[in-house]
Amino acid sequence: MFSFKILIIEDNKADVFMITEALESSSLTYDQDVVTDGQAALDYFFLKANSLKKNVPDFILLDLNIPKYSGFEILKILKSNHELKAIPIIVFTGSVAQTDVQKSYRNYANRYIQKPDEAQDFIEAIAKIEGFWLKFANLPKS
Repeated sequence: MFSFKILIIEDNKADVFMITEALESSSLTYDQDVVTDGQAALDYFFLKANSLKKNVPDFILLDLNIPKYSGFEILKILKSNHELKAIPIIVFTGSVAQTDVQKSYRNYANRYIQKPDEAQDFIEAIAKIEGFWLKFANLPKS
């Protein structure tokens, strides 16, 4: 069975826990990495000790409000890199600001989803993300 590699860029431990719980209830197999700030996200891809090919996820869940480098900065850097720009990046954030939505799409986010407040809705949102991006969409292979 194919294993999907997911990178979660999220500093909120409770959100990481809920995302992980939702993914673990899936019938799909995952290799999941979590980084909690913008610098760690850049290091994940660009540290010389890491092979870029080794660290290419099938898709990325990105919160906008992370320390060190914002989600916008991470989005812009990844989408401007020739080897990484095809990776689907789903902005999964608490912001409802239309300016954040527009800025995300201007920087080539593949989807913008506001995090639901209620736990059950949050889990359902992750299940729908998984259903679309990992069950129905054809993802680029690294």
